[in-house]
Amino acid sequence: MTLIDVHTMFSSDAKCRELLKRLRWPEGPQCPRCKGGVVQLNTDKDLLYCKECDYQFTVTSNTIFHDSHLPLLTWFTCVYLLCESRKGMSANQIKRMLGISYKTAWYLCHRIRAAMKIVDAPMLDGKVEMDETYVGGKRRNMYKHEHASKDKEIVIGIRQRGGSLRLFHASDVRSGTLAKYIRENVSKDVEVFLTDELPAYQGAVAVNMPVTRHKTINHSSRVYVQGDVHTNTVESAFSLLKRGIVGTWHSISAKHLQAYLDEMSFRFDRRKRSDLWIDTLRHMVTADPLTFEKLTSDPKLKSVA
Repeated sequence: MTLIDVHTMFSSDAKCRELLKRLRWPEGPQCPRCKGGVVQLNTDKDLLYCKECDYQFTVTSNTIFHDSHLPLLTWFTCVYLLCESRKGMSANQIKRMLGISYKTAWYLCHRIRAAMKIVDAPMLDGKVEMDETYVGGKRRNMYKHEHASKDKEIVIGIRQRGGSLRLFHASDVRSGTLAKYIRENVSKDVEVFLTDELPAYQGAVAVNMPVTRHKTINHSSRVYVQGDVHTNTVESAFSLLKRGIVGTWHSISAKHLQAYLDEMSFRFDRRKRSDLWIDTLRHMVTADPLTFEKLTSDPKLKSVA
């Protein structure tokens, strides 16, 4: 699928809605309230009607598209641009390319990111790496974790070799915090769990799996690979994330950092799939709406970069 394909195949609002219907209801439209059958009303808004609960709705009702006045082709184009940009795309760039205001572009991108948040993801297994990194701030060459976190935001990364990536905006790198991320994302039957020598990992691993499965690499001694023991796989994802922050987004708030991490993980895990664009739309018609009020509810935003 190319950008030209998107504009050729979905040139009208009706064609866009037809695709969304197939993605939201593979077996035919049904009422989102009572799951009953519906009939199509002959209206310009392509309304659907449920006789059982007397409810009128459209294919975009109660989805990420809810209450949007933008043409669906604009949505489809924005989704394509975010999906096909390896290091993401800024709201300013979206604004220029789509001819919309910055506020609209920013809100549009965040709604797409909200649909990229994966819930009920399977546990990671096999060979799994975990590491921490710091983003934002102005200090350089800070090697002590307790000092680094004062000026920077902490990102925890977990990646299965040959599998999925998980990125989390963490409050600290204490043993209890790390143990929580391990418990929620890594299978107890993992083949081998690889980290650096940060002492907090020892206690975090001990409460989740046999310590014999835990292998460490001593980065402080400038050792980065010992046979199959390394964390280079997850660190390569960190590198891509930081290039996105510095070179694409430039400045993001600590409040919204997790949304950007979700976008990066979603796109990274599907980078070799030919149906990335379609799969993103499928998530958008099944995700809950994100209002502008909810998105901007916290006035105390701290810049990450």
